This record gives sequence, structure tokens and C-alpha cells, in this order.
Amino acid sequence: MKVLVSKLSLAARDRRRISGLTHNFYRYPARFSPTFAATAIECFSEAGDLMLDPYMGGGTTIVEAIAKGRRAVGNDLNSLATFVTKVKTTPLDPKEARAVSKWAARVIPNLNYRVSRDELASLLDSDKTYNLTLARGRFIKKILAGAIESVVQLPTKDAHDFARCAILGVAQWALDGRRTHTPLSEFRKRLCNTVTQMLVSLDELHSAISNAGRGRSCVLSNGDAANIDQLPIFGEKGERAKLVVTSPPYPGIHVLYHRWQVDGRRETPAPYWIAGCADGQGASFYNFGDRRERDASTYFATSLETLLAIRRAMAKNGVIVQMVAFSDQRNQLPRYLENMEQAGFRELTAGSARIWRNVPNRRWHASLHGQTNSAREVVLIHEAI
Repeated sequence: MKVLVSKLSLAARDRRRISGLTHNFYRYPARFSPTFAATAIECFSEAGDLMLDPYMGGGTTIVEAIAKGRRAVGNDLNSLATFVTKVKTTPLDPKEARAVSKWAARVIPNLNYRVSRDELASLLDSDKTYNLTLARGRFIKKILAGAIESVVQLPTKDAHDFARCAILGVAQWALDGRRTHTPLSEFRKRLCNTVTQMLVSLDELHSAISNAGRGRSCVLSNGDAANIDQLPIFGEKGERAKLVVTSPPYPGIHVLYHRWQVDGRRETPAPYWIAGCADGQGASFYNFGDRRERDASTYFATSLETLLAIRRAMAKNGVIVQMVAFSDQRNQLPRYLENMEQAGFRELTAGSARIWRNVPNRRWHASLHGQTNSAREVVLIHEAI
């Protein structure tokens, strides 16, 4: 165990920029390093094992799992997370890839402001594009609508989703937290380049899957982790996961999983509009509770429900590796460990053996400390008993 923990410790502290496979399709909030996920997978599972990530976010664990020949089940409460992970893990056949390349070459360079608002009226829903009327959003909103409208030219749903994900990633670059207006020429150039890079990355992933000697095996779900054990693979088929690698919402820490910030931190639900996903939930829904609730009781009650379901979906002696942070470590870490014990887990790396890391420049808010520029995360390793 000491050797495995040492390897995982080095991986957890990896500060290299996220790269490789399909990991850069979209910058999902609070994502962890692919190196960390890959190392955990190599340390605690073997080819063909069933893995689970019940709070999969942008799908880092799922991508690494299938690339290494594992079977993977991913779930998230957020429909945007499921959309992004699906695109990251779904191959395009040669016909679909050619169609996407032609779309990028012929349509994107001709996107412009001259399209009338009436032509795009069905896409410019004021609720879905809220706050994109502000100065730094309104210039690009019509271009985004035109790009979204154009994906219907593509032959399949998988190709549509791939193109939407490319638009999503570039729109995030153009809008989220940006302090200056994005010129149309830069947007078009970046979108063309992004499509090309994404196609190469998708080929890289599926070459890795092929080299691992097993076909792609990936089940994705958009739902409450408290019901994870009811998925057909765990319920009807009766299979159990040998390994869980995940990062749950953090108690007392507010992360914008469901919004971008435009024009001076004003929030917009534009990601759901671009991806074609349903939203409508508040931040507390995705964070297991409101950050203003000082004792975080809702968080810990919700967390326990999900941990109980995760345990039911796991094999005895299976391992769960989590990366977690706390707004009030002294009080909240013991409560979280108590939840783990109640759910049927035994910690393998208690006390000084735990892995800690400092993560700079995360955009989140802690209930007791206001905005923070860094966070201290801990890696918890437990065994299902």
C-alpha cells in the first residue's frame, strides 16, 4: 500500500497543464488531473475491471478508464457534464469525421453578424441566453446562434453533439471571465482550429482503447448519485464496481458548475443553450447544499445518501479514491469520514498517510471565508467492507 500511495501522491501533486486524449474538449469546473485519475486506475484496478465515477464532471476518470481497458460507469447530476463526457468518449466514424471537417472548413469562416435576428429567433431564447445582452456577450451571441443553427447540416446526432461541444469550448474561451471583447475573426479562427484538434484527440483516444485490447465499454447516466445502484448494470445485471475514482462536491465551497460569468461576474446559463441541455437548477442543487448554511447539514445528509448508494454498487474490498476539499477542514473532515464509515467504508490511509495538495487559482467561494485564491485538497482512500 505504501508504494501505491507514494505513486498516487506524486500524481496528485502534478502541476502540468491538462492535456492528452480528449481532456481539453471543455474546461469543466474543479476538474482534477488526468495523471491522478490514470495513476489511481493503474494502482487499484486491472484491465477489464468495472469502474465507477458517480460525480463524473467533465469525465476525466471515464476517459482514462476506457483508454486503459477498463469498463466504466459515469454519472452526474448535471446534464452538461453528461453531454461533455458523452462527446469525449463517443467515436465518430470516417463519414461523420469528414462531415465535421467540411462543416469547419465551409461554414465557420462564413459566420457573420449580417444574419437577421428573425432568422435566428428560435435559438435566441432570452431565458437561455440571459446576460448575453451585456456588452461583452451581445457581440458574440448572434455568431453563436448561427453556429448552433448550422450543425443541423451534419448527418448524425453524434456529429451534431461533437460540433456543439466545439462551439461550447470556444464560447467558454470567448465569454467566461473574459475582460475584453472577442473579435469575430479570432472566434472563427479558434473554432476552426478547435474542431481539427478535437478530431485528432478523439482518434488518439480510440487508438488507446484499441491498443488496450478491449472495446470501448462506457455507460453514462444523468441523475442523482443516490440512485446510482439502480442503474441496470448494477440492478438488473448485478455487477459491482471494483474501483471508484471521483471528486464529490466540496462542503461549504461554492463552485459554478452550471453557469459562466460574463461582464463583471454576471452569471449566464449559456453553456446549456449551446449544448442543447436542460438546466433550471440553482447552485445549491449541484453543490449538495447552500453555502450560506453554516453547519452544512444539508450537504452531509445528501452526501451520506450518495455514499450509501455507491457502496451498494461496489464489490466487497473494492477501493474508492476521492479528492475532496473543505471550507472548514477541522470540523468537516471528521464529519465526512464519519459518513464514509456509516456508508460501509474503511479508510486505508488515515492521519499522516493522507495525501494533501495545494491547488492555486481555483474560482470558488467558501461560506466562511469569501472568495479564495487557493484550496487545500485531500485524497481519501477507502475500502468497501
